[in-house]
Amino acid sequence: MICIAFLGCFCTPGHAEVASDAVKAGTIKVVRGDVRVADARGERALAPGDSLTQADHVITGADSAASMVMRDGTTMMLGPRSLVDLKTFSYNSTTEQGSLVVSLLRGSLRMISGLIAHNNPQAVAVTTRTATIGVRGTDFIVEVDDEAKAQ
Repeated sequence: MICIAFLGCFCTPGHAEVASDAVKAGTIKVVRGDVRVADARGERALAPGDSLTQADHVITGADSAASMVMRDGTTMMLGPRSLVDLKTFSYNSTTEQGSLVVSLLRGSLRMISGLIAHNNPQAVAVTTRTATIGVRGTDFIVEVDDEAKAQ
């Protein structure tokens, strides 16, 4: 089951900056509870100020949440027990063009669109195991329940 709604926000502190500005897709703003990133180097805890890169997998534990801001201003908030893959991120700050594709594998994701979606809505998508959602609005929530991951 996939639910899309309009609302909410999550928020809190903690770890070392890893990504260089050349590959930086976004920055962790708030961490509450157990929030981790998995990438080619392994898995580690995230803290406010840590960078995210394309292909990072952001994971929240039970009773945990996180928010991140991408370089184009897109804001994403993850609820408890969420897993989001940053599949594609590119952004040219001069032309304000780029693309953003995130995959929500479990949990909930609230997204507030940034400049990529504002300038070219077709360049932003959220995928789940069973659907692809094109972004046409500016603020929405996607939720994937546990039954969806079994299909």
